[in-house]
Amino acid sequence: MEKKFKLTPLEKSWILYDVGNSAFILLVATLVPIFFNALAKNAGLNDDLYMSYWGYAGSIATILVAILGPICGTLADRRMKKQFFIVTMLAGVACCAMLGFAPGWLSFLCLFILARVGYSSSIIFYDSMLPEVTSDQRMDKVSSMGFAFGYIGSVIPFIACLILVLMPDTFGLSAGSAMVIAFLITALWWVACTVPLLRRYRQTAFVTAEKSPLLDSFRQLGRTIRDAKKEKHIFLYLLAFFFFIDGVYTIIDMATAYGTALGLDTTGLLLALLVTQIVAFPCSIIFGRLSTKYDTGLLIKVCICAYTFVVLFSVFMVSQWQFWLMAVMVGMFQGGIQALSRSYLGKIIPPERSGEFFGLMDIFGKGASFMGMTLVSVVSQLTAGIRLNVFGLTLQNENIAVSSLIFLFAIGYALFCKADKLNKHRR
Repeated sequence: MEKKFKLTPLEKSWILYDVGNSAFILLVATLVPIFFNALAKNAGLNDDLYMSYWGYAGSIATILVAILGPICGTLADRRMKKQFFIVTMLAGVACCAMLGFAPGWLSFLCLFILARVGYSSSIIFYDSMLPEVTSDQRMDKVSSMGFAFGYIGSVIPFIACLILVLMPDTFGLSAGSAMVIAFLITALWWVACTVPLLRRYRQTAFVTAEKSPLLDSFRQLGRTIRDAKKEKHIFLYLLAFFFFIDGVYTIIDMATAYGTALGLDTTGLLLALLVTQIVAFPCSIIFGRLSTKYDTGLLIKVCICAYTFVVLFSVFMVSQWQFWLMAVMVGMFQGGIQALSRSYLGKIIPPERSGEFFGLMDIFGKGASFMGMTLVSVVSQLTAGIRLNVFGLTLQNENIAVSSLIFLFAIGYALFCKADKLNKHRR
C-alpha cells in the first residue's frame, strides 16, 4: 500500500510563496490590462495600438529580467540567497502597491515593468530553493503542489478585488479607488504569504564566492553555458523549454488583452479566467500524482500537445463561450507544464549549482516570453484592419497574430523529444 504523501513544514512554507505571488500574476492576467485599457482610452490612445503597447511593455520587462537573470542566478548560489530574495520580492510588492496611484498610462506601464522585474527576479531565487527544500523523489509532487495551491490560493484575494472593481458603488467607492484598493490587497497578500518561508528557510547548498559577485555572475554564466553545452541533455532541454514555454507565457500574459481586443465582454473575461485558476488547482495536483506513475517527460509532451490545440482553437475564437472553453483547457494543463518543467530541470542538475541553472532557465523562459509577446504584438500591428474568411468565419488581425504560436510549440516539442531521449539514455 502506497504511503500517504505528507508535506514537511519547510515544503509548506515554500509552496505558500506560490500562493502569494500568484495573486499578483492573476491580477496581471485579468484586471491590470483592463485598467490600462481605461487609462489609455482616457488619454486618447488609438484602440488598434492598445494590445501592441501592452505586449511591448511585457517584452521590455522580460528583456530586463533576462539581463538580470545571470546576476540573480549566480547570487542565488552564494550564501546570501535569502537576502537577495527578500530585496527582489519587496521591490515587486512595492511597485504592485503603487500601480493604482499612476497618473497616466505611460507611468502605469513603467511601474508595471518594475513590478514584473521584481516578481520575476524573486522567482529565480525561489525556484533555486527547490532542491534544498525537498528531495529528488518528492520534487515533482512538491513543485506541482506549489503551482496548484498558487492557483487556488490566488483566487481568495482576487475575488475580493473583483467584487470591489465590479461593484464599487456598493462600497461608496469610485472605479479608480476600487482599483487602488485592489492593488494594495494583492501586495499585502503577497507579503503575508512570504513570511513563513522567510522564517523557515536556511540555505544549505552554495558555492564559494569570488571577489566581485557582479563580474563573477557573468563569468559564471559563461561557464554554465559551456557546461550545459557539454551536457547535451541539459542544453537541449533548455532550448526546448525556450520554445514551448514561449506559448504558455504568452497565452497567460495576453489572454485578457486578446479577449478585450476581440470585443468580448469584460466581466465574462474575468470570470472565465477565475475558472482557469479553479480548474488548474486539481489538475496540477493530478499531474503531480501522475508523475509518480508515468514518466515526467511523457507528461510534458502531453502538455505541449494540449497547448498546441489550445492555440489552434483560439485562432478561430470569435465568441464569449469559446473564450470560456479555452480558459478551462488552459487551466487543465497550465500548472502541469510549469511545475513539471521546473522539477524536470531540478532533477538533472547539481543541487549546489541550482541557482546558476535556474537563472539560465529563467533567461531562456523570459527570452521566449519576449519573443512570443513581441511576435504577437508586431503581427497584430502589421495586420491591423485585415480580415480573413476561413471556413466561413471572419478572422480579425488578433486571431492571425495568435496563430504564430503554433510553430513555436511544434519546435519545442521536437527538441524536447531529443532531450528526453538523451536523459533516458543517461539514466
